[in-house]
Amino acid sequence: MDNIVDSLNKAYEKFVIASADVLESKESAGGVKASLTDAALENFKEKWELFRVACDQAEEFVESVKQRIGSECLVDEATGLATTTGNNNSAGQTAVGAATSLPPISAVRLEQMSRAVRWLVLELQRGSGSAHSSSSAGFDPRFSEDSTQ
Repeated sequence: MDNIVDSLNKAYEKFVIASADVLESKESAGGVKASLTDAALENFKEKWELFRVACDQAEEFVESVKQRIGSECLVDEATGLATTTGNNNSAGQTAVGAATSLPPISAVRLEQMSRAVRWLVLELQRGSGSAHSSSSAGFDPRFSEDSTQ
């Protein structure tokens, strides 16, 4: 993460310097089009693009961390490992299932269901009509637990 922040900071600093160079070259040319101004503008454009790339990389990193944290929280909640903060119950854990009235499930089962959902989403995005007809009923024949619900 430090590497991404450093990269973003350096790209920003170079972008600001390039901006100042453009302004200085325009001022020294007296508003007349000059090769020095053109070179400064080209440098500015290059630094702008590099800054945008650094911003995109930082945004991708933040999104991946958000997804990872969300996945970990989901697994903890679903498997009964979620702990409460500011709640002084004796075990230090939430009463899983109290809010949702659902029993905890295994992490392996959660991963299987997550993969099935991702697969179905990909199929829908592709516009494929090959999704199982039983999926529309809320069941996935690959998992025996689904049929007991």
